[in-house]
Amino acid sequence: MTDVRTGAVPGEDAGSAVRDAVVVGGGVAGLTAAHTLVQHGLHPLVLEASDRCGGYLVPGVLRSGDASVTVDVGAESFAVRSRPVIDLVADLGLETAEPSGRSAWAGGPAGVFPLPATGVLGIPGHPWAPDTRRAIGLVGALRAGADALLPRGWTDTTNLATFVRSRLGSRVLDRLVTPVAGGVHSSDPALLSVDAVAPGLRAAFERTGSLTAAVRALRSQAPAGSAVRGITGGMNRLVGALHDAVAAHGEVRTGTGVESVTAGTGADAGTWVVRTSSGDVVRTRRVVVATTAHDALRILGLGATVELPRGTDIRLVTLLLRTAALDGAPRGTGILVAPGSAAVAKASTHATAKWPWLQDAVDEAFGDGHHVVRLSYGRGGSDPVPASDDALVEQALQDVQALYGVALEHSGLVSSLVTRWDDALPPPTPEHRLQVAALLAETEQLDGLALTGAWVAGTGLAAVVPHAQESATRVTRIHRESTDVA
Repeated sequence: MTDVRTGAVPGEDAGSAVRDAVVVGGGVAGLTAAHTLVQHGLHPLVLEASDRCGGYLVPGVLRSGDASVTVDVGAESFAVRSRPVIDLVADLGLETAEPSGRSAWAGGPAGVFPLPATGVLGIPGHPWAPDTRRAIGLVGALRAGADALLPRGWTDTTNLATFVRSRLGSRVLDRLVTPVAGGVHSSDPALLSVDAVAPGLRAAFERTGSLTAAVRALRSQAPAGSAVRGITGGMNRLVGALHDAVAAHGEVRTGTGVESVTAGTGADAGTWVVRTSSGDVVRTRRVVVATTAHDALRILGLGATVELPRGTDIRLVTLLLRTAALDGAPRGTGILVAPGSAAVAKASTHATAKWPWLQDAVDEAFGDGHHVVRLSYGRGGSDPVPASDDALVEQALQDVQALYGVALEHSGLVSSLVTRWDDALPPPTPEHRLQVAALLAETEQLDGLALTGAWVAGTGLAAVVPHAQESATRVTRIHRESTDVA
């Protein structure tokens, strides 16, 4: 961390701006951190390099003639395993939305089937439940049921794949966990850290001595109702609400990247010096860096000393279809796809079957018989993905037919959107988590600096929101008894 501690700012303008807090990055992590700073009585400056805030919470507009509807073309739900996101949504005056109650499905070489109702990342809580037996068969249920009898030592927690296979067998891993983990984390379970992707699961296993019992324990701790929820009108509304709440007490600048964050020297000792892409210099005692991993390393001058893997390139295709074939929601709320399937997509969501509010909005805008289907592409470097938007949409139409078991006329395509994220989140491998933990241990020793974001906290709002809140709260405590620069 030498560069961060001693980075001088040659030629710094002595009259540069002074702020009581700066947040670098206007994604959900950055806006949540800024909102937390506001709640602590501060007036943060948020600097976002792109022309919009929100990161992976993105709105898109599907159109047909004069009619249109706004949909999520990024994250469209959040896990309710803990309270912070629910409380944040309520605090901002937004309304949470329950999904329809239809089951999600999984698909792969063994066919397609509804996912078990009680599970964590596809790991079933009840091996003998009818929906679990349908997915893994009698042989799979017998093997998974042995989990309750196996000694604790019959366990390998090296990664998610070894943990599941050692306790429940290969059928649970291949037919349930692989499609779910691949759909959520764009990676093979063999590359995923258990603690990163399923917080609390190993601890619950240590208490209960059974993986299925641990799953049941985690599910019992979640709020009543579905394991996920959304926001009426779309998850993208969270971005607008956070932006407005922060802007009312601070400032949000888009189109303003950050070149460096360095420790002040000389007269600026005890402060952080933030240099923007427009040449501005901002001094502050409190900085929260909430960018992507590689941007954070660059900004802090650590790119040469810390090497993190490149993330997966993700493509999301959102289709507005007019077809009676999907009226009965033949595959529930959508399908998570294991490698080896006939489809190239790693996951698909029948969004209008999942969210009643969206079905109502689509019916009002376009009339009956219209459906919104989302398909996600990009699986950790495997499975080639078409390069052009047109080719992606064509592939998505083919995948809808393969996954949902329906025939589509090309004229049934009413509107489409393609969303791209290059170098998205790297898979949270055990090695990656160790690197991040070491980096956090160093930065936490530096007064007034915090790192947050999905690459640090983990995938999903249930991980990102509380981490951003804790990070922002920590920097407010550092100089509580000191004279502030602002």
